Amino acid sequence: MSQSKPHQHNLWCLTVLCLLRVKPMHPYEMQRLIRDWHKDEFLVLKRGSLYHAIDRLRSQGYIDAIETSREGRRPERTVYRLTESGERQMVHWLQEMLANPVREPSEFFAALSFLPMLSPDQVQAQLKDRVSRLEQEIEQLDAVLAMMVPKIGRLVLVEVEYLRAMRKAELSWVKSLQGDLAGGILHWDPRSMCGLPSSPG
Repeated sequence: MSQSKPHQHNLWCLTVLCLLRVKPMHPYEMQRLIRDWHKDEFLVLKRGSLYHAIDRLRSQGYIDAIETSREGRRPERTVYRLTESGERQMVHWLQEMLANPVREPSEFFAALSFLPMLSPDQVQAQLKDRVSRLEQEIEQLDAVLAMMVPKIGRLVLVEVEYLRAMRKAELSWVKSLQGDLAGGILHWDPRSMCGLPSSPG
């Protein structure tokens, strides 16, 4: 079995493997659990993504179809199960992803790298908006945890805890950046990025 780099893992495939580790199920049940367990916090929800992952995992021998049934006029429902090789792959992926920090590109990271292209006042205005949105998101995550942990337990929602912690850390850092901007601590000259002499004045 080849070693995959952490950033190459398909999160839809991982999700299907992990759901089938709980028990065999059909795609409709997978979709329900993804919503109920708030796994859509990290999945890019595109039409067909789940079925594409299922087809990919079947072709790799990681899952098997064990039953197909139809109720009335409803479409056929195929129940899938995890194979032994699928379980080994799931464990390998999870261990690797937990152990290896990956620097994932983000729009915010890119924008920060070109911060001097805006004026300090422009940056302050946008950071103010970001602070407001971060505070709203943290409130929403708090509400999710308060509502769902008593129902399904903390363990299923630790990634929501992690996201909340990351948002709180980002909020604290953005506020400190605002303070540095307001205090004139940052040297603001786009030309210095290219090693050019500072602009006059």
